[in-house]
Amino acid sequence: MVTFLFKRLLQSFIVMFTVALIAFSMFRFVGDPINNMVGQDTTQAEREVLREKLGLNDPFIVQFGRFAANAAVGDFGNSYKFKIPVRDMILERMPATLELAFVSAILALLIGIPFGVYTALRRNGFWSKVVMTMSLVGVSLPTFLIGILLILFFGVILRWLPTFGRGDVVDLGFWTTGFLTWSGIQSLILPSITLALFQMTLIMRLVRAEMLEVLRTDFVKFARARGLPDRSVHFKHALKNTLVPVITITGLQLGSLIAFAIITESVFQWPGMGLMFVQAISDVDIPIMAAYLVLIAFFFVVINMIVDILYFAVDPRLRTKDGS
Repeated sequence: MVTFLFKRLLQSFIVMFTVALIAFSMFRFVGDPINNMVGQDTTQAEREVLREKLGLNDPFIVQFGRFAANAAVGDFGNSYKFKIPVRDMILERMPATLELAFVSAILALLIGIPFGVYTALRRNGFWSKVVMTMSLVGVSLPTFLIGILLILFFGVILRWLPTFGRGDVVDLGFWTTGFLTWSGIQSLILPSITLALFQMTLIMRLVRAEMLEVLRTDFVKFARARGLPDRSVHFKHALKNTLVPVITITGLQLGSLIAFAIITESVFQWPGMGLMFVQAISDVDIPIMAAYLVLIAFFFVVINMIVDILYFAVDPRLRTKDGS
């Protein structure tokens, strides 16, 4: 287990270094940040002074080394536009994004897994076909279009739910949450459904396919031959063996919920990290863009490591191969 964790940590370090290098290299070509920081009446000499002050005249390797060293301790520098630490901006926006991703993931799991099991066990039933047909909608429609349709129906026509913003939040000192206010919960419903719909249908189809495959295996036939009741065969034996690929996909999708909340946050003007990233692109605010990508990569690495550890717990074959 120790060797396993050491290998994963080493791989994680390489991934984080590569992502940081790519992000920092790529953002050097998105435009000159000095043009967005000063007015048209700024002289060329003043521009050069500012460029020197920011270290933009240093060689690339020096700039990247400085960025990587500071990022390792959580210091991403100051925003070119807002002149405040990027770390403070991210910490301010992070609760909104993580709460949105958390609720979306819970929705996707609580609805996707039971529907996947149901459609596998009743694959020729009428409601199974209805559910599978409806799932095509979730997979096929783009996220921004789903969000706009939900806004139109529930926000504009029915006027049941707010169409933008996060509502009232409660400041707990280290975290701002919308879970403790009614308007915060109402504001969370439409964005979380929009973000969860694709993941929900994906998980449902994955569970269904894996369940059908497991139900055809010999050990399930043997369990039936032993006279075990259907409930025990389905939920104690078959469902447990479908969990390994489901855990993998679910873990990756949880990272995707955080990373690709950009579109949902833009549609609903949700004050999270994704919306901040979109605004930073238009302002060529390189510290924010680089920090966002590194942070998202960090989330992916942590989630993948948790998934690998869960693999170890769920699948005994991995423990045998590793010699643990």
